[in-house]
Amino acid sequence: MILSDTKILAEIEKGTIVIQPYDRHCLGSNSYDIHLGSTLATYKDHILDAKRHNEIETFQIPDEGFVLYPHVFYLGVTMEYTETHAHIPFLEGKSSTGRLGIDIHATAGKGDVGFCGNWTLEISVKQPVRIYKGMPIGQLIYFPVDGEIEVKYNQKQNAKYSGQPNVPVESMMWKNKF
Repeated sequence: MILSDTKILAEIEKGTIVIQPYDRHCLGSNSYDIHLGSTLATYKDHILDAKRHNEIETFQIPDEGFVLYPHVFYLGVTMEYTETHAHIPFLEGKSSTGRLGIDIHATAGKGDVGFCGNWTLEISVKQPVRIYKGMPIGQLIYFPVDGEIEVKYNQKQNAKYSGQPNVPVESMMWKNKF
């Protein structure tokens, strides 16, 4: 079951869902529209290695926008900082974004109960497209949890993405043991 607008509002009032900045006009009937932050990143190396720390270079999106190109993988960030303490957040692209050929996540659309931070976006495009900081880029939907959570994400010792800042964060796969 997906939370409705009235349920999302009630959870915001209770403090179990936090969205900053919050704009009532961004609340849909069962989702909240999120926006592209001002920072993008690309990996420094052409070949990535899952067992090592792959570093990124960050840059600001200028006021006149920035053109994304196919075959380049970009990391973006949401303008909004979110906290979700009692629900499972899912990040999905908006249909208007998809119709421009923009994918905002490769695989990481689900958050965890206890996630606190800005969302890193895994952006790729089908053809060149100019994007702008602050543009609507996706939407958050919230699902209730069945059962008690033993350890929330922000309480885990090995939570690699807890407290994400308002800049893109590179893969932390290298911190896993395999």
